[in-house]
Amino acid sequence: MKTIALGFAALLLTSAAAFAEEPAKAMDSSAGKVYTDAKGMTLYTFDKDEAGKSNCYDKCATNWPPFMAAADAKAEGEWSLVERTDGTKMWAYEGKPLYTYIDDKKAGDVTGEGKGGVWHVAKAD
Repeated sequence: MKTIALGFAALLLTSAAAFAEEPAKAMDSSAGKVYTDAKGMTLYTFDKDEAGKSNCYDKCATNWPPFMAAADAKAEGEWSLVERTDGTKMWAYEGKPLYTYIDDKKAGDVTGEGKGGVWHVAKAD
């Protein structure tokens, strides 16, 4: 009986892992409802990116770390994957690559909003 129960539990865990989950969560902030990573750090878009393509590398990516995706991540719905020049993948929402900001120190910070006139919080609908 124990073997059957363990086998069933393993099957449930395997099945649950197969269902896709949004890579970010929506959170209320002083900039409205925004998407954040798992740690609650605000996600941003960059006006100089192209749909499905990141243009933030080197110093830009140091200050605005890409919201990286696991190698086996799967796109679903409005969430897509962007391949970076080094072959790694990052998340995009509605085709816009997503980033965090180095000067955001705690969950819910939105200090990158409007930086340089080209960085914007990723608004959650």
